[in-house]
Amino acid sequence: MPEIHNPNLQTQGSGSGGGTGGGDFRSTMAFMLVILAAFLGYQYFFMKPKPPEQSHQEPPAPAQSASSPATPGQSQPASASQKPGSAAPVATPQISAAAESETTIENDLYRIVLTNRGAQVKHWILKRYNDSSGKPLDLVQQEAAAKFGLPLSLFTYPDSPASMTQLNQALYQVTVSGATPTANGVVLAPASVTFRYVANGLDVAKTVRFDSSYVVTVEAQVLMNGAPVRALVRWPAGLGDMEEFRQTSMVRSQVPTPSFFAWSIDGKQDSQAAAKVSGDSTFDQPYQYAAVMDLYFASAFLPDAPDRATVVTLHNSIELNSNPSDPNSKKTPADVLGLAVGDSSGYTRLRLFAGPKATDVLSSIHATGADGKPDGPSLEPLIQFGWLTVIAKPLYIVLRFMVRIGISNWGWAIIVFTLVFNLALLPTRLMQTKSSLKMMRIQPKMDAIKKRYAHLKMNDPKRLEMQQEQTALLKAEGVNPYGGCLPMLLQMPLFFAYFRVLQNAVELRQAHWLWLPDLSRPDPTFILPIFVIVTMFLTQYITPMPGMDPTQRRMMAFMTPIFFGYILWHYPSGLALYWGTGNLMMLAMQIGINRSHWGREMHAIAARRAAKKPGANPKVIQGRR
Repeated sequence: MPEIHNPNLQTQGSGSGGGTGGGDFRSTMAFMLVILAAFLGYQYFFMKPKPPEQSHQEPPAPAQSASSPATPGQSQPASASQKPGSAAPVATPQISAAAESETTIENDLYRIVLTNRGAQVKHWILKRYNDSSGKPLDLVQQEAAAKFGLPLSLFTYPDSPASMTQLNQALYQVTVSGATPTANGVVLAPASVTFRYVANGLDVAKTVRFDSSYVVTVEAQVLMNGAPVRALVRWPAGLGDMEEFRQTSMVRSQVPTPSFFAWSIDGKQDSQAAAKVSGDSTFDQPYQYAAVMDLYFASAFLPDAPDRATVVTLHNSIELNSNPSDPNSKKTPADVLGLAVGDSSGYTRLRLFAGPKATDVLSSIHATGADGKPDGPSLEPLIQFGWLTVIAKPLYIVLRFMVRIGISNWGWAIIVFTLVFNLALLPTRLMQTKSSLKMMRIQPKMDAIKKRYAHLKMNDPKRLEMQQEQTALLKAEGVNPYGGCLPMLLQMPLFFAYFRVLQNAVELRQAHWLWLPDLSRPDPTFILPIFVIVTMFLTQYITPMPGMDPTQRRMMAFMTPIFFGYILWHYPSGLALYWGTGNLMMLAMQIGINRSHWGREMHAIAARRAAKKPGANPKVIQGRR
């Protein structure tokens, strides 16, 4: 529950005050430490920025083929190319362009700008998503692409007779078919663009087909003197939102958006963080798909012939400004992951998805199955909620359903769901109150047991008898000292599930609510964290806890709200919206309980106990109406 105290946890404590609130205090502190350890552990093991590994050792996750993988400078037999002398030179007329030109392809989802220099993509703009500056997001990160290459460029090994420089710098002849350019020169999908370059025995053909979806089909073949050359299609330089920074700790430190290598082999999906992916490693495995992705977007290759698939992992790094809006800010290293995918036969035909990791989109895209049709695994596993998938995915599905049926804003969906969830927890809240009242009724008996053993030292073995007597009394009276923890235990998994959804659901990226510009980022005005602190403090203040030492009660009343407020100060505002809504409901419930006959009895007991304490003001009680 948003309130962290447990008023009915009245097990024997060692604190002062004659009550049994020490156990409650220790339980609360232990719970807070567990939460803190969970957050810091997650930061350290899963979100800690690591320098890119430039090792040429291959990542252990994808199973390698029995033959030794090819690496730069070492090609596999009959897989890099055939030697130029193995086929007689074929005299063909040269085919090339006289000057560089661009071709723009559009549909409702993207605008792709291709250049005939290297037959590559200069811009891959998603119309429905914006970057951090509010402009349509370009999946081609220009700074990284200038250093490491553009999408749809070709990859060859160093000993190949066709060099990457020549393949990716040549001026190709361009043929557009399937559509007529509009007045402004834009080609509307469906359409196909064919690039051709022939010179000095080198013959390169590349065709890219576009339709109404985020998927394009790419065919590529490189021949040298009529013999096939092993050339792979590349996406070499990460994704366009990699310059966006996200929260990585409770001190508002930021790191670039993390990157991952994901794949499916024989129906088994897996992924690997960028820090564990080595560069220039070759894998000849039946890849149904291989993808570079971050939290919200992905570029995934789906080979038409998985049994002949070759994948090369590319890993580099660049320095990005820690504050994208300030060119003079400190530089931060960022991983740049890329892939090259092709067919070991020398003729490559594959599909390429480049777009958002939206459930509806990814679930509709399937890898090539055993029958050669697109009925294999879908790309939906690219959305990764981690170890909380069993909770986070249903939560995401429910929120998305609410948005679709009429709640047009994700922020309001979070509020409505939280209200419904807390109403469902009302029976546990009432159970907690009854348990607390029973505990308060038998508190004099608990104190009497404690008093009989008060002369014993803390390490005296006879103190075990005291604990046994107290346990027997609780059992006889039907009191569960941990009953008050149930609502809190039910609420905390949802807390972490919200955290995972906010960090992995592209629909919540830049989703606004009232004054909040982005529910996946911290509240820039700090209104919600302050609201969480205030509502949690008020709930603690009006809840009677007569069994707790006043010093401990004051510490809990201030420490717990500040602790959670500090966490939510630096984490997604959608998380604070959920917690603050829950706090407000719990505050209303506590006010209602205080006015019930249970609440009046609890306050009466609290007043009597306060009056009996030496020097106590009988008019001052620990629970307020």
